[in-house]
Amino acid sequence: MRIRIEEAAAHAGHEVEIHGWLYHRRSSGSIHFLLVRDGSGVMQCVMTKQDVPVAAFALADGLTQESSIIVRGRVREDRRAPGGHELAVTGLDVVHLAEPYPITPKEHGVEFLMDHRHLWLRSRRQHAVMRIRAELIHACTAFLDGRGFLRMDAPILTPASVEGTTTLFETPYFDL
Repeated sequence: MRIRIEEAAAHAGHEVEIHGWLYHRRSSGSIHFLLVRDGSGVMQCVMTKQDVPVAAFALADGLTQESSIIVRGRVREDRRAPGGHELAVTGLDVVHLAEPYPITPKEHGVEFLMDHRHLWLRSRRQHAVMRIRAELIHACTAFLDGRGFLRMDAPILTPASVEGTTTLFETPYFDL
């Protein structure tokens, strides 16, 4: 049964399937620890050589950060794991092997991070900021909807001239 990581506690002791991205991997001989994220959370997935086919264990050796994967296994409680549960892996499929991840633990400048914004948003801090922002927007929208307000999205107005120095369209916004 496919679940989201945030639902893992409700499925303790059951076989599940998680679709997500590899957040981090560390290995020690006959065991791989895969941290997998799916947008609802991060889960530690433990893969041991004796519990998976040889090909699946070898496949985990070549995984790169942010690779899209599907992991199958049994959810078990472990207070040391993020979220208090981990997955004892019995199967692994690679949906897509990611290119080498350019954002490393070292400090990066704002320009570098903005050039890689689509990847930076996957960090825990940026993800938390986006979650708070989404909740705030949802709360404001619900508040105003409940009081009969109408939502209107205005067109984007830009002061910069377009390529070719032609006029895209005129907006008489001072005439309102």
